[in-house]
Amino acid sequence: MDLSAAFDTVDHQILLTILSKRFSMEFTTLSWFESYLADRTQSFTLAGRETRSFLVECSVHQGSVLGPRCFMSYTEDIVSLLDRHAVRSHIYADDTQFHDSCQPGDTHSLRARLSRCADDVIT
Repeated sequence: MDLSAAFDTVDHQILLTILSKRFSMEFTTLSWFESYLADRTQSFTLAGRETRSFLVECSVHQGSVLGPRCFMSYTEDIVSLLDRHAVRSHIYADDTQFHDSCQPGDTHSLRARLSRCADDVIT
């Protein structure tokens, strides 16, 4: 699963909840993250014309020091999900690969398990 564009899908409120509940961040630290994510705007330029700015409620900056760390915190639970499906995996900052092997006569079962795993990752 190529997650290279996934940095753009990090929901700020979900990330803050994860930082608070899963990583026990609170008070000043959590407020700092809230401030970092709050009131971000974006605009586009095409052929010299710029759109008006609009509020961005999701995404973390891939080119920043903090962006990849926020993204890894956001997706940290994927390891336990892959373990529940008993699949092998290679996980990088913006790429997750999961796979497994089986006997030649059991490919249907393997495909079904990998498909269920992919469905769970998406949801």
